[in-house]
Amino acid sequence: MATLYLVAVLPPEPVFSQTWALKQQVQQLTGSRNAVRLPPHITLMPPLRQSDEFEARCTAALTDFAATQAPVRVGLQDFAWFGSRTLFVHVSEAAAIQTLHAALMAWCARHLPEVRPENRPFTPHLTLATRDLPAAQVPELRRLFAAKTYAAAFEVRHLTLFRHDGRQWQVRATIELAGSSRAA
Repeated sequence: MATLYLVAVLPPEPVFSQTWALKQQVQQLTGSRNAVRLPPHITLMPPLRQSDEFEARCTAALTDFAATQAPVRVGLQDFAWFGSRTLFVHVSEAAAIQTLHAALMAWCARHLPEVRPENRPFTPHLTLATRDLPAAQVPELRRLFAAKTYAAAFEVRHLTLFRHDGRQWQVRATIELAGSSRAA
């Protein structure tokens, strides 16, 4: 049976706790379980089904890739929606992470061919809730988040490989980008 994997950027503290609190707020207001199934993150490689052997190859390829990449800055500013079912924190400083994503996809094309190119443009975002938002609660959630403000910035120093265990996502590897071991 194939297993789901994804690669993401997890924000460091205090951004992690701040955005986790926002996800929990959405879950409490709407009952959305998807809001809290994954920690706050920016997806770089969307979920894909692969055999268990993929994990070791992916970890090795990500490690080699990360050794070629310097940390990048990400800015977050306020909230936005994809359609009516996905609420997210807007990535306001996106150029560097878009470049990182493009480099990762090019690396995967050469070293992990089972990672297929995406069929839509990469739009970096930090999802707060998706898919299971009750439609009747979306208008009030839109009003609530339109009135909120949020701003933060952080440096991406790691890539995280997740594996779905059938119930929830588990961190399988955290891989430092080149130069990340120096003090922030």
